[in-house]
Amino acid sequence: MAIRLRRLLAIARKEALQLRRDTRSLMMAFLMPAALIVFFGYIISFDVKDIKLAVLDQDHSQRSRELVESFIAAGRFRVTERLAGASEVAPLLDRGAVRLVLVIPPGFARQLSAGTKAPVQALVDGADANTAGIAMSYATAIVTSYSAEIVLKATRMVPSVSPETRVWYNETLESPPMIVPGLIAVIMMMIAAMLTALTVAREWERGTMEQLASTPVHRAEVILGKLVPYLGIGLVDVLAAILIGMVVFDVPFRGNPFLLAIMTTMFLIGSLGLGIFISAVLRSQLLATQVAMIATFLPSLLLSGLMFDINMMPPVLRGLSMLVPARYFITVMRGIFLKDVGIPVLWGQGLAMVAYAVLGLGLAIRAFRKEIE
Repeated sequence: MAIRLRRLLAIARKEALQLRRDTRSLMMAFLMPAALIVFFGYIISFDVKDIKLAVLDQDHSQRSRELVESFIAAGRFRVTERLAGASEVAPLLDRGAVRLVLVIPPGFARQLSAGTKAPVQALVDGADANTAGIAMSYATAIVTSYSAEIVLKATRMVPSVSPETRVWYNETLESPPMIVPGLIAVIMMMIAAMLTALTVAREWERGTMEQLASTPVHRAEVILGKLVPYLGIGLVDVLAAILIGMVVFDVPFRGNPFLLAIMTTMFLIGSLGLGIFISAVLRSQLLATQVAMIATFLPSLLLSGLMFDINMMPPVLRGLSMLVPARYFITVMRGIFLKDVGIPVLWGQGLAMVAYAVLGLGLAIRAFRKEIE
């Protein structure tokens, strides 16, 4: 066993020396994960803020001004245009100058004073359906709240039901606490697989596989030796990504770092093993890195639950998502990061991480051949 460990460490040292001389791989290993976390962390956002609002106030009353002030006070809308006539509405929406036009018809205040319905109109640019739906929800909530306030003032009644809501885990309902932990999973799966996709292919392209084949080193020792340096790099990258999430995006870390380290190690072993498997099969650095990126990044981005709710997907895609390791690791990251949950909640994802590590290593060892054909 001591001899095998010595061989393994020798392979690991050799791989570390090769990596140190490879500037491209070093940049990919240390700079790309941090850069991608920052880039995607700012780009990917489901928050809808600062919605440009145009107001066509045809009533010019105190009541109509109060309604407009309610939109401004909500903090989601910004009045950029005050229109003089209905003919100005269409050109604004056509060129996307505003997202929503609030139309307050003549007689609005008079109808409110008379206790009758006082309709207002919200015209929304539906070219972006997601933003349009959220803007409509905000507008409806503001108008409903304003209407209830008017009724209560008129009747001098106290509401019988007063809702008090409290949001757990992401109190501000902002995107970074949801996005950043998931991004770490997706980016590290891609980077880990791409890094090790170079290892075996590099031996074949540089002609050093003959030297490796002449040694008594077992293929499992070769795979583990090549994997060890990249596992250390991956753990450093994950730690750096967590710090970036906490410092740059103000994402709270509430969980057990030891549990996260174990889960992360299993996930990285699986991803690194997958990269070595691709490298051993294809034997071309360029082709292996391309295949590794496609095989990891696209499924992780689209089928992991990071961008789209898995429960809203068609049954076939929901089934395919169960084969995407990032799906389980995203649940682990969010659970430990935001909720401080442990094994009683994450045991299923933990088993998935162990299975992924075993599968990745198994495929890599099985695909690697020392024999020269």
